[in-house]
Amino acid sequence: MWDDFDDEEHWDSDDEEDFRKEQERIQKHPLMQKANDILHLTEALVGALDEMSKEMYGTFMLEDASVICGKFAGAEGVDDYILKMENAVFMKVHARHLNSMTYSVAMVDTHPEEHLQLLRDAINDFQQLFIEWVKGFDPSNKYDDGWGLFLD
Repeated sequence: MWDDFDDEEHWDSDDEEDFRKEQERIQKHPLMQKANDILHLTEALVGALDEMSKEMYGTFMLEDASVICGKFAGAEGVDDYILKMENAVFMKVHARHLNSMTYSVAMVDTHPEEHLQLLRDAINDFQQLFIEWVKGFDPSNKYDDGWGLFLD
């Protein structure tokens, strides 16, 4: 059954090199680097929470930070305006939610405010980079997916 797929015939080392270069470009992008900073700060912050706060907030915070990274990679990997905008919206929503979670944590946990502020500052820096990044999207390069979003 699986013998129909012979990977050796279709293997192209140029494709692998192009993929590696594209992944490297995405990882080196300032917005991805800031997203990774946010993820690492979030991991450290969640790791220092007491068990109750970790259970109440930690999972959501880690999810938010992870989604930001993943959606950036997804947006940067395509040229389609609609897909870029969809990913950008997810990034914005998760960044805003993560920021609001820092205030929730501050109300229920004795975590040092300076640590929470570091994450808030990183999110603010991310927002500034995000605004410039979205301005670079080409609205003429879009495929109508039938959902009617971002079509003018």
